[in-house]
Amino acid sequence: MAFELHQFIHLLFIGVVALFPVVNPIGTAFVVMPYFAHLDRAGKKRAVGQITLYAFCVCTVTLIAGAWILKLFGLSIPVVQLAGGIMICRMGWEFLSSDKDESADSSDSVSEAKPRSIDDKLFYPLTFPLTTGAGTISVLLTLSAHGSDADLRQTLYNMIAILLAVVVMCVLIYGFFLNTQRIERYLGSQGERIFNRLIAFFIFCVGLQIAVTGIKTLFVGK
Repeated sequence: MAFELHQFIHLLFIGVVALFPVVNPIGTAFVVMPYFAHLDRAGKKRAVGQITLYAFCVCTVTLIAGAWILKLFGLSIPVVQLAGGIMICRMGWEFLSSDKDESADSSDSVSEAKPRSIDDKLFYPLTFPLTTGAGTISVLLTLSAHGSDADLRQTLYNMIAILLAVVVMCVLIYGFFLNTQRIERYLGSQGERIFNRLIAFFIFCVGLQIAVTGIKTLFVGK
């Protein structure tokens, strides 16, 4: 029981750390902020709630259907762990080495085409691919493979842990998207940059751990 609890907490932590940089709720909040400029508080709350629901659905479907997707393409779990771990490491390294303020550039480009109504924009592009894009889907497939186990009950516990990580990300999406102006005022550009660098380091380490697990399974066995 203690091992199962430890594994549950471990996967929950890994899920949150791995999903945070690809979802990037802080940076994405600044990107989508121009779309909310013409909305009142109630309208913004409704729009953000809809985006959060869509994001949860995209992540949940990906997590649940991940095993079938792997079978469809004939992929083994260790290979996905290795490839996904390398991808996450690369993503973390790019975050660490990048000096370009992408969120500011994206915000400028979005503001040039701000629509009057965003009802038809809530899923595309605000949810997909801005909030939960290909990177999020790839990370969820990797986490799904990483959480798979020969014991069906342990696999269920692992999937619940990852699903809770998705819930945590959705809560962050809702909170940051709803309070973009407050975040911009208190965090500032320098604070956002430092925070993203710290997260990038953690995601690099998590990706390396997942890749090492895949290598050990491939060449040594469980």
